[in-house]
Amino acid sequence: AGGAAPCLDYAGCNFLRQRLVLATLSGRPLKIRKIRAKEEDPGLRDFEASFIRLIDKVTNGSRIEINQTGTSLYYQPGLLYGGSLEHDCSPSRSIGYYLESLLCLAPFMKHPLKIVLRGVTNDQVDPSVDVLKATALPLLKKFGIDGESLEIKINRRGMPPKGGGEIVFSCPVRKVLQPIQFTDPGKIKRIRGTAYSVRVSPQMTNRMVESARSILNKFLPDIYIYTDHMKGVSSGKSPGFGICLTAETINGTILSAELASNPQGQGAPVLPEELGQNCAKLLLEEVYRGGCVDSTNQSLALLLMTLGQRDVSKVLLGPLSPYTIEFLRHLRSFFQIMFKIETKTPEEEHMGGEKVLMTCVGIGFSNLSKTMR
Repeated sequence: AGGAAPCLDYAGCNFLRQRLVLATLSGRPLKIRKIRAKEEDPGLRDFEASFIRLIDKVTNGSRIEINQTGTSLYYQPGLLYGGSLEHDCSPSRSIGYYLESLLCLAPFMKHPLKIVLRGVTNDQVDPSVDVLKATALPLLKKFGIDGESLEIKINRRGMPPKGGGEIVFSCPVRKVLQPIQFTDPGKIKRIRGTAYSVRVSPQMTNRMVESARSILNKFLPDIYIYTDHMKGVSSGKSPGFGICLTAETINGTILSAELASNPQGQGAPVLPEELGQNCAKLLLEEVYRGGCVDSTNQSLALLLMTLGQRDVSKVLLGPLSPYTIEFLRHLRSFFQIMFKIETKTPEEEHMGGEKVLMTCVGIGFSNLSKTMR
């Protein structure tokens, strides 16, 4: 590769996942210092250490050095290897925290990834496994990453604080990605969802479904919300319930919203009716923000556009989240890629809030691990 790529230097604990994922894909070494250096409990948290171990598992030959206090981290990425793996995620963040990054890396492994992840499947912080299954997988398919081996299977649910959930994520590998032109979200044709409960009365799911429907039925008739009440060992270690809703358009855009009950022993108990109604309202808000990709998956879409063939990709997004804006900055540092960003006013688009049209030319990333067979 003509000498090592220059090392990128960052300070602070923010955006740790973004940085490690992009370092891994670009092959650039990374140094992060001053990780919570001034706090009483300095250094990496258990969920971040668990994330670093996961990156180590899916790669081959990575070098990771962490100082005594955990306040500085050096990472020299190896090759994405994949294969059959398992990982216990820290219960202080949900499996979604780990899965979001695996979705970015999985298509570029040497061997197709099949990984069992254990921990919290649904919480109030990270995207749940349900939402990633409903939104991220169809997005990967648009880039040509598909086949029966692309799936997320929920074997057990686990609610915080104790978790106990288990999922399987498998993904085929691709040498090149298709560019996308995804600029017309289209009208919403149906709403789907899952109301789940573990270690509480199964009635909770029906109450959430009824209250969500009472709001959504005013807008369209095609609504189906599955109820999922897991029993026994499949119900994890903590009680809880929640609901995930997705709105699908005629053009295959999927927008999502979700809510979960407060973890046992934290905050006031939530009524399932409130949860159902509030989640329906959140979904309507997400529809108003609109775009062709929902806010959870903005950075995944932009990454796959970046890594596409040397061809133009376009996607229409709702307002960019702060996380996405930071991700664009990181894409520029790691891959020297710039997006053209055009704002579309509601008048031009005839609906919802302001939108942004994102355009880039892919860097022609070819899966390094695939060519070196």
